[in-house]
Amino acid sequence: MTDFIHPALLFILGALPIPFLRGSIRKAYLLLIPALAILAVVTMQPGNYGAASFLGQQIHVAKVDKLSSVFATVFTIMALIGTVYALHLPRPGQHVAALVYVGSAIGVVFAGDYLTLYLFWEGMAFASAYLVFAQGGRQAISAGFRYLMVHITGGVVLLGGIILYGLSTGSLLLGPVGGGMGAGAYLILAGFLLNAAVPPLNAWLTDAYPEATVTGAVFMSAFTTKTAVYVLARAFPGTELLVWLGIAMALYGVIYAVLENDCRRLLAYHIVSQVGYMVAGVGIGTEMAVNGATSHAFAHILYKALLFMGAGAVIYVTGRRKLTDLGGLYKTMPLTVALYMVGAFAISAFPFFSGFVTKSMVIAAAGQDHRALVVLALTMASSGTFLHTGLKLPYYIFFGTDRKLEAREPPRNMLVAMGLAAVLCIAIGVFPQPLYALLPYPVDFEPYTGLHVTESLGVLMFTAFGFVLFLRALDPENTISIDTDWFYRKGGRVFMWLAERPLARYEKAVSDVSETAALPLLYGAARAGLRIDLTVVDAVVNGVARSILRGGGRLRQLQTGVVTHYVLAMIVGVIAATAIFAVAWR
Repeated sequence: MTDFIHPALLFILGALPIPFLRGSIRKAYLLLIPALAILAVVTMQPGNYGAASFLGQQIHVAKVDKLSSVFATVFTIMALIGTVYALHLPRPGQHVAALVYVGSAIGVVFAGDYLTLYLFWEGMAFASAYLVFAQGGRQAISAGFRYLMVHITGGVVLLGGIILYGLSTGSLLLGPVGGGMGAGAYLILAGFLLNAAVPPLNAWLTDAYPEATVTGAVFMSAFTTKTAVYVLARAFPGTELLVWLGIAMALYGVIYAVLENDCRRLLAYHIVSQVGYMVAGVGIGTEMAVNGATSHAFAHILYKALLFMGAGAVIYVTGRRKLTDLGGLYKTMPLTVALYMVGAFAISAFPFFSGFVTKSMVIAAAGQDHRALVVLALTMASSGTFLHTGLKLPYYIFFGTDRKLEAREPPRNMLVAMGLAAVLCIAIGVFPQPLYALLPYPVDFEPYTGLHVTESLGVLMFTAFGFVLFLRALDPENTISIDTDWFYRKGGRVFMWLAERPLARYEKAVSDVSETAALPLLYGAARAGLRIDLTVVDAVVNGVARSILRGGGRLRQLQTGVVTHYVLAMIVGVIAATAIFAVAWR
């Protein structure tokens, strides 16, 4: 790759010296890395780079085309904005994790094969988990572990799918899945859907993002779900299942946002909703629909980061994040209010803001494909987005009941970052053609028609009227919403109880019987040269152990060293038997 500089390496390798830098030198260095990455992306030429053979499979470390380039462009821009937002952080840990996270996401975008994709995919999971752990405290640590466990599980599913897919097709190159969907393709799809936060696989997002650090949540809102949208567009365009999953996401996120009192959790549910538009667009699979999904991902990264930055600024200066604890901040944080509202108008698809020229392309593609139900569902979700993100959240944070909180504007670098994102949200809305030129297919769509503007404003104004009319009913309550993470939270507790109580007691009883009865018998028989049927001994040991558990008695522990050797011999035997079986089966 002598003529190609991989932007992922700029971030991942560039993160290594950060702990050794201090003060202004560190800040300048942090800004230099995304600036160089932007330059690398805009100057790269289409083609496959880093071609090699590994275990008989063709590997392409980087595949550059219009689809990968548009995602890489917005990822590097967002990396610069996020870095500016985080410049005030004194400790290097979050900076290192954020850059590795960004680099891994860009590595996924440029991956030309599934093995390369998988390596960067797992890098994203571990780097982003640090941004949750770094917050500290019991809630954040617990959420970080749940986040990591879910993504590790998804990674195992993805790896299994990659192996099966490679065996069935003979190739691991990343591209549209052709022919019938085999087991490998379904497992790959499941791994992608988990990162896209498709219900019921969505709870990791709304569980972890609100617990991340103020700056970490901004990075997390931008990359994981959008890399999932990218790989779905790369591998599964036109998959009908994705249309209905996308609709479910769009409505699910909006409905759950109604119930939320935590400002960042509310915004996290709207990530689920907005990504639903993209997933549905990929599922429709037409050129306009894929363009719409891609452009909406581009716009979403910027306006959702702006919303998280606004909410993060409030948390940074007040230490509070629940709507029931906030209010009246417009007096002390006017710049934050104004910048947040730019993001709110963008996500709500107001004319002359970025969401208007991207979200409408997905809906128009559904109409062009004669999918009236899809158009209706996505339009309803858009109204709900404005209701909660554009009206409810800013009203109860910045206006509403004045809680007399001591607040001020956040540090200057945070305001600058918000300003950069706000400028881009407006620029894309006013001048969409530069973004349209980046999209994978030629664009034949005009957002600013009289009919489209009138329809959009009608929906938005009617939503605003409904908000004013039913304001009392929308008052937040200090409650907790139960999502699908309830199942693995409770299931995990049941599993741990089972392991710590019945299974542990049974294992101890077996160990006691073995050490006091079975092992001396076997030892004496061995010295006498006798042969004993081990299956009978095993049955006797288990029977006695069950009797002990019922009676609650204990036997004296003897011959500890002999037990250790016996257990080790059993483990070696199981491993050897498994290896022999695997070789024979193969």
